[in-house]
Amino acid sequence: MTKAIYTAQAHVTGGRNGRGRTEDGRLDLELRQPKELGGDGDGANPEQLFAIGYGACFASSLALVAQRRGLAASDVTVDARVMLVPAADGRFRLGAELDVSLPSITDVDQAVDLVRIAHQVCPYSNATSGNIAVALTANGTRL
Repeated sequence: MTKAIYTAQAHVTGGRNGRGRTEDGRLDLELRQPKELGGDGDGANPEQLFAIGYGACFASSLALVAQRRGLAASDVTVDARVMLVPAADGRFRLGAELDVSLPSITDVDQAVDLVRIAHQVCPYSNATSGNIAVALTANGTRL
């Protein structure tokens, strides 16, 4: 493996009904199963954490792609949804939807192009490629 430029470290106890904290203590959360999975829903769950991480990473990737093209996209927002989907064989799979809003980019084709390229650049998109279904929307247009 190539030398990493950054490594995040977290310690988790109790799985979905436990606690997770980062090594530096900046994030320290009670973890609970959502009510839809029989839990009390009184804590964060892995899918929520993944949605926040994916949305943040994608927004930064898109801003970088726009900057490289001489475009301003600092007002990008991403509504990320991560779904836990039962598979036919009793296992579970993840699915994701990223609804990207680019108020500064009014040309639909340009917005779609930026989202497509950001999807190629984003580390989360690369990690999920071929592993989970990811649906993308740019300014209301489904890719």
